[in-house]
Amino acid sequence: MKLLSSFRLVRERESLPFVREEIEKGIELSGTNLWILVFAILIASLGLHTNSPAVIVGAMLISPLMGPIMGLGFGMAINDFKLLTRSVLNFLFASSVSLTISTLFFLVTPLHEATSELLHRTSPNIYDVLIAFFGGMAGMLATSTKLKGNVIPGVAIATALMPPLCTAGFGLANWNAKYFFGALYLFLINSIFIAAATFIIGRILRFGRRWH
Repeated sequence: MKLLSSFRLVRERESLPFVREEIEKGIELSGTNLWILVFAILIASLGLHTNSPAVIVGAMLISPLMGPIMGLGFGMAINDFKLLTRSVLNFLFASSVSLTISTLFFLVTPLHEATSELLHRTSPNIYDVLIAFFGGMAGMLATSTKLKGNVIPGVAIATALMPPLCTAGFGLANWNAKYFFGALYLFLINSIFIAAATFIIGRILRFGRRWH
């Protein structure tokens, strides 16, 4: 029984208002957050262009893309239609901005042959699904419990949202449907399973479930 109690999460849970406020901070993509998104796109595109894993990791660390995705899952978990709607709209906006800027970047650069870092983002597999799912769970736990640790940066790297979007931009800039749809599929898989993991952890932690 003592061993089982060690796995209990509810006793370490933050309050619903606190968690909702933390989630909302990451949803809004205007002002500072929007500019950080733009810089993250450019850094990730440069990393893909120069075939530099270190630069790509840096872009993933500063990218605010996970915010709207976690907002989407959390909005469903607590049945908050307003939060859910804002998250979806900001997710679509962030995705569109990322795709547009990365496409423009690859249109004005001389890169036409895909680097190995670009190719890694064009063929999703079951491992990508598992990484996104468990990463999303870790991210939601870090947001909603008191004993957070240094989780969010690791989740940002593991779930890899920015590089697939920039790879899709490369495919669009070079009229390569295989790269475009393969990378976009990877991005959508990651997004869906991060949101699903957020939803599950939100329910496990027994946050409120009333529509408002």
